[in-house]
Amino acid sequence: MSLPPANELKRTLTPAMLWGLGVGYVISGMYFGWNLGLEKGGTLGLAAATFFIIIMYATFTFSYTELACAIPKAGGAFDYANRAMGKHVGFIAGMAQNIEFIFAPPAIAFAIGAYFNLFFPQIPIVAIAIFSYIVFTALNIYGVKAAATFELVITILAVGELLLFAGISLPHFEFKNLQQNALPHGWKGAFAAIPFAIWFFLAIEGVANVAEEAVRPQRTILFGFGSAILTLVILCVLTFSASVGVAGWEAIVYQPGGATSDSPLPLALGHIVGNNNFMYHLLITVGLFGLVASFHGIILAAGRSTFEFGRVRFAPAFLGKIHPKFQTPSNALLLNMIIGIVALLTGKTAEIITISVFGALTLYIVSMISLLQLRKKEPLLPRPFKVPWYPVFPVTALVIASISFVAMMIFNFKLAAIYFLIIAISYQCFRVFGKKAYIF
Repeated sequence: MSLPPANELKRTLTPAMLWGLGVGYVISGMYFGWNLGLEKGGTLGLAAATFFIIIMYATFTFSYTELACAIPKAGGAFDYANRAMGKHVGFIAGMAQNIEFIFAPPAIAFAIGAYFNLFFPQIPIVAIAIFSYIVFTALNIYGVKAAATFELVITILAVGELLLFAGISLPHFEFKNLQQNALPHGWKGAFAAIPFAIWFFLAIEGVANVAEEAVRPQRTILFGFGSAILTLVILCVLTFSASVGVAGWEAIVYQPGGATSDSPLPLALGHIVGNNNFMYHLLITVGLFGLVASFHGIILAAGRSTFEFGRVRFAPAFLGKIHPKFQTPSNALLLNMIIGIVALLTGKTAEIITISVFGALTLYIVSMISLLQLRKKEPLLPRPFKVPWYPVFPVTALVIASISFVAMMIFNFKLAAIYFLIIAISYQCFRVFGKKAYIF
């Protein structure tokens, strides 16, 4: 049964736009946050964690592409799990996806505020962050094509800036800097660094959430996922090596006063050209593009995820309504903005990131199980793209994601309890009220 036109999204996204979205969702992870994993694991610990996380994302991305091409709907993991294992598992997958996409932007918004505050210290960081939320939510409401075009342009600039940083830093690379205090807390530090390794690639799966708005989705999704993960792996290796290789990992974790910093690239560049050099200020200025690209892109994906929840009545039905003029999920975008601003006002950036990663890993685990189930349950389901080396790829992604989830629980027990509490309360609400109650 087809959906009524009032609830359908317009197909306007091209392959280049999907690449821009895929890279844009993630690229802020190259600019901030990942370096805090060095404090946990040192160069070797974070490198080991990142190595396995790259394998997880490579195998997961190709596996997820099969699902996205076979079931090109805005709900992403929710739709796949719902079809494979029923509405209850589907609800949990959808909630995990919502938690990932709704809780990641507040952390990025705070980083945007911190960057602007360097130039305009008289304006509070939180005020800039809230203003960013309002502006980019409005852009997403205006239209997905305009939003995706903006994302493509700003992502190209952000990628160019990372390549420029690598070009300036790599001539000063010294291998001995990678060996300085390389494993300060032993191999357990590698497990503690997992959330920060994941931050390098978090939210690339958001490409699947715009599948319903892609032109010829079976082709464009494959291009979007494949080209995006290749670009991100190259940028990850370049950024990691160029940053740490300049003066060791401590130099891009600790500020001169001893406090930790989530701005590794400016710290690394400061050791090469000094803090008053034109290139230093250029990096800080253009570095904003990376943060804005991810912030804006994840807001876009989050809107589609929440919209699908409302459209199938797993959440209040008004969330599944399309704006009559702009044909975008305006209600879902506005609700996500309100929740994001509330999270932002808590000031718990690191904790918010960790909860978002818990949601992501749950999504990865359930999605890979869904893929395995659908291969058995619906062998005749049209699959324009099939993951290579099945079942090695999905099983590999499933195993690494599961190990990562357990490791994160061990090192973040209180935050894991909060995450499970959010899932449990929302699930109980779903069971009590059910789909039919959500009619307003």
